[in-house]
Amino acid sequence: MATVIFKTDECKGCGLCVQACPKNLVKLGEHTINAKGFRPAGLTDQSACSGCAFCALMCPDVAIKVER
Repeated sequence: MATVIFKTDECKGCGLCVQACPKNLVKLGEHTINAKGFRPAGLTDQSACSGCAFCALMCPDVAIKVER
């Protein structure tokens, strides 16, 4: 099983990872705001993630890490 780690303080909420997820598991936080004032992305269901790392590849801020 893969583990996806989001560095929420580095995320600018661009949403590219949301669009890249083939299972629609990545969402922007609705009630969370990071230190930079953005809504950071996060995973809705870790157990359903296949670990494809498309989200990490699309992140321009390298704020996502996938461990297998």
